Amino acid sequence: SPLSSVKYAGLPWELGLPETHQVLVENDLRDRIRVQVDGQMKTGRDVAIAALLGADEYGFATAPLIVSGCIMMRKCHLNTCPVGVATQDPELRKKFHGKPEHVVRYFFFVAEETRKIMAQLGFRTVNEMIGRADMLEFDPLPENWKAESLDFSRILYNAKPWEGSTLYCSKEQDHGIGKALDHEIMKLAAPTLERKEPVRFSIKIRNVHRTVGTMLSSELTRRHKLGMYTGSLPEDTVWIDCNGIAGQSFGAFAIQGVTLNVAGEANDYCGKGLSGGKIIVRPPQASPVDPATNIVVGNVALYGATGGEAYFRGLGGERFCVRNSGAWAVVEGVGDHGCEYMTGGRTLVIGPTGRNFAAGMSGGIAFVYDADGTFASRCNKDMVDLKPLHEKSLPELRLMLERHVQYTESTVARKILENWDDEINRFIRVMPRDYARVMAERAQLETTNAAR
Repeated sequence: SPLSSVKYAGLPWELGLPETHQVLVENDLRDRIRVQVDGQMKTGRDVAIAALLGADEYGFATAPLIVSGCIMMRKCHLNTCPVGVATQDPELRKKFHGKPEHVVRYFFFVAEETRKIMAQLGFRTVNEMIGRADMLEFDPLPENWKAESLDFSRILYNAKPWEGSTLYCSKEQDHGIGKALDHEIMKLAAPTLERKEPVRFSIKIRNVHRTVGTMLSSELTRRHKLGMYTGSLPEDTVWIDCNGIAGQSFGAFAIQGVTLNVAGEANDYCGKGLSGGKIIVRPPQASPVDPATNIVVGNVALYGATGGEAYFRGLGGERFCVRNSGAWAVVEGVGDHGCEYMTGGRTLVIGPTGRNFAAGMSGGIAFVYDADGTFASRCNKDMVDLKPLHEKSLPELRLMLERHVQYTESTVARKILENWDDEINRFIRVMPRDYARVMAERAQLETTNAAR
């Protein structure tokens, strides 16, 4: 982090931890939540204080890094770490002399100091000392003009657990996994799970149903040993028509062969980690909502997607396709930070965009329909260039529009196709510079090999 952030951003964990612990205890929630604290922890004394203030777990970061050889040059992002810790440069990596044993030994010393402090306080286990703020004392330092006025009573308040409860995590939570909608889906998809037979069925969904389709994809992969090198299911093998409002992470990690067709709308993280599956979201047939002016899918759709297709008839929220590395997606408008950190795939936006489009985008291609000619002012051009459509891009663009019409009956996409010769002049191709360079080098290599 920048030195200014290290020094001046955030608050000490000694303030946030006791407040968190006390609130959980007072609301009889502490015994089913594991509280972890971190922030410049270095010694066993830090661990003991954190435990007494209410933490179950303790995060160390900088100290083990120093033990491994880091000298805190603060240029990890430049790939020039002089001691070979934070670099991929093979010459610099030769300078790394850290060993796992160094880190192990460091934590043994931390544990030994913690054990000694526990013995002095009369505790045999860590759980016994969690939340025992009454074992901490405040040295008032009356001779110091500033320290003498400090009041630590709220930090050292000893919260009492409810009857039958504990001050540390002692219960397993029931997250309702057994009631997940995917269990019903897997029953309906039994022919595919058992014999790879295609199925199509309908279900009703609500926003309380999260990660719909994820468990199905996992079970299909496990049973049929699907993967990059072991094969995949044919397109649309399992087609699920969903009616209603999809909850968070709808279709997360859906694999090839799984198609989720929503008549309604979807919440945040729709298609997170999409792994070859197909997601369609559109308003219901009888809906009076105009998709071109209303959001149909929430924020961070297709976060980290690695493959597959997505068609959204309506607007998307912020950070659409963030970190997308392989999926092809069509949407009729996006909020701020569209295609942020995108590294692969294709994104087609046939509507308005928010600010900071393509920030950190290093791969893939985005096609943006710039009807009013103002897109350039909302695009972050640090890593991308805005270019007209390339001859090789036209078939891709047209295919994406045609499939969008096929799956969503989009009037916006249909209008563009009907006036193709005029409308293609309004599209901008957002091309990452590094990606363009790699593609050019690859084309040159292919030309050279062909000439031989």
